[in-house]
Amino acid sequence: MTMHRTTRIKITELNPHLMCVLCGGYFIDATTIVECLHSFCKMCIVRYLETSKYCPICDVQVHKTKPLLNIRSDKTLQDIVYKLVPGLFKNEMKRRRDFYAEHPSVDATNGSNEDRGEVADEDKRIIADDEIISLSIEFFDHNKFESKDGEEKDTTKEVNVKRYLQCPAAMTVMHLRKFLRSKMDIPCTFQIEVMYEDEPLKDYYTLMDIAYIYTWRRNGPLPLKYRVRPGCKKMKLSSPRDEMTGGRRPDTESDSSSDKPNSPTAAAAAPSTSSSLPSPSTPVQSPHPNFPHISTVNGVSAKVGHNGQTPFSSKVCKTSHNGSNSLG
Repeated sequence: MTMHRTTRIKITELNPHLMCVLCGGYFIDATTIVECLHSFCKMCIVRYLETSKYCPICDVQVHKTKPLLNIRSDKTLQDIVYKLVPGLFKNEMKRRRDFYAEHPSVDATNGSNEDRGEVADEDKRIIADDEIISLSIEFFDHNKFESKDGEEKDTTKEVNVKRYLQCPAAMTVMHLRKFLRSKMDIPCTFQIEVMYEDEPLKDYYTLMDIAYIYTWRRNGPLPLKYRVRPGCKKMKLSSPRDEMTGGRRPDTESDSSSDKPNSPTAAAAAPSTSSSLPSPSTPVQSPHPNFPHISTVNGVSAKVGHNGQTPFSSKVCKTSHNGSNSLG
């Protein structure tokens, strides 16, 4: 079976695709030549084409007489550059505002708000690594939203209480899972899945990634959900050493097994596992008094409670990037 690993790409590896060869900086007002699709800063390529009619990279002829007719503004590329390079958009907007403040005689009425530097990060949907994002987290119950025939149920009778957090944009889903496990004291034998609507999220996703992927509009807290599932056992081939010991070491897979040992939150968010799971042959109550979501009946997990509420604190909790939490 082939294992797929996801690697994080450094911004320096993408620099050749994000930087202008004429000025050596990141694209500002990215502009692309129609003939060869090479991109440059708008000011750089306009100045260059005043004395040349050929592309600076591939030497293709842009236009015989009027090369400026064959260049186009590339908004998509510019948005990618602004989102990948931290602080670039904010610094560029400040530089434009300072320019027009120092040169009041320059007429900028015909330009857009972005040309004058009057666009905020929120309007452009640019998120910084150190920005604090408000999010809501609630228990995901699939049967609550969809009936058997696919029609939506009336949710006025059952209200699932949301809890609100403020977290750095660079915090990952793995850190959020560890916070949930530590807050609710969920045993390691159960897996926690953080979801956006009904789609599970990858551990390496940051809140910034989620906001960009699912086009969060900042019109409210980032809506996230979670669900708890029993951990599945690993299939292990028997070896001569296992046969000698009688194979009394079954491995259980939990969601914390994929965490790196040197993770900064591994020690801070270590859950309490003082309670053990009961025998699968007897129906019992919930495996932990502070975790009423699930109980085991003949080895099968079942949800407990009429609204799936969790014993969160009634106050707003804040988590930091390193996984530590301050509880109300």
